[in-house]
Amino acid sequence: MSAYVALLDGGKREVAVEVTRGEDGTFEVRLGETVHRVDAFRHDHGTLSLIVDTQSFSVMLDRREGPAKVRVRDSVFAVEILDERRVRLRNAAAPSPGLELAGRQPLAFPLPGKVVEVLCRAGDVVKAGQPLVVVAALDMENEVRSPKDGTVVELTVQAGQAVAANTRLGAVE
Repeated sequence: MSAYVALLDGGKREVAVEVTRGEDGTFEVRLGETVHRVDAFRHDHGTLSLIVDTQSFSVMLDRREGPAKVRVRDSVFAVEILDERRVRLRNAAAPSPGLELAGRQPLAFPLPGKVVEVLCRAGDVVKAGQPLVVVAALDMENEVRSPKDGTVVELTVQAGQAVAANTRLGAVE
């Protein structure tokens, strides 16, 4: 079984997802309390044919920017899927609800890695949770997000730079 969290509605809604592959090649997919039997066939890089319970769907995936865009019939949904590790990293970086962070807040990443992309500049006004730096570690790209609403007052890294665990990447005030 693999466990995930699906972020829906721009990350405002989280749904627990558990996927178990059956011996016959189908999947049991649990979305919250609802369980579906899914048979999936990949046509090409971004097109899937799905039979969910007894209904057939053709699904197109677009992963070029931000959350994946999933087109089913005439509707498009923005979905971000996080595995258990990414959920832990995201929750560790998130401030406690109701806690107002005062003063300069450092940006750091807990693992050694390589800076893939810097998404902001010193002086940029940012919102809490906004991605600021992308770091590759353990064969995954991880976003370092702003801990609060504020202004980027310091950036100490650039794309392509290797960083040690807990290296200061910058600060938001």
